[in-house]
Amino acid sequence: MTIQIGDRIPEVVLKRIREGVESVDTPTLFEGRNVVLFAVPGAFTPTCSEKHLPGFIARFEDFRSRGIDVVCMAVNDPFVMQAWGKTLDAPDGLQLVSDGNAELTRALGLEMDASGYGMGLRAKRFALYAEDGVVKQLFVEAPGEFKVSSADYVLEHLG
Repeated sequence: MTIQIGDRIPEVVLKRIREGVESVDTPTLFEGRNVVLFAVPGAFTPTCSEKHLPGFIARFEDFRSRGIDVVCMAVNDPFVMQAWGKTLDAPDGLQLVSDGNAELTRALGLEMDASGYGMGLRAKRFALYAEDGVVKQLFVEAPGEFKVSSADYVLEHLG
């Protein structure tokens, strides 16, 4: 079942790289914070690299000025996420996290089967806004679309 507005973010452990590979659980990422989490089907894929992450990089300070943290997630390993962030000059405060086993993706009910493209199970393209771990806004793209999960769209629709 897909997560709904008013639901709490499921408790899952993700990976990220700072000084080295580290585990970070969703309560650490979300509790006591306002967070936009956006997910991409894959790092280094065309729309994700040309539009989705670059849009959040460009608007990062707009989110920060509203007191909102920005987290990017993909079903990729943490080394790929780190390299992707460096390639696109993601600012230090924009967290790139790995959901390598798609645990959070599945817990959110936002997985898709990309095996036809040789990519296996991936996250749908989406964005959500949560306050203190509770989903307040949810933006899930239709297959093949890139509209409602863009940084500009999310900023326009935050209360």
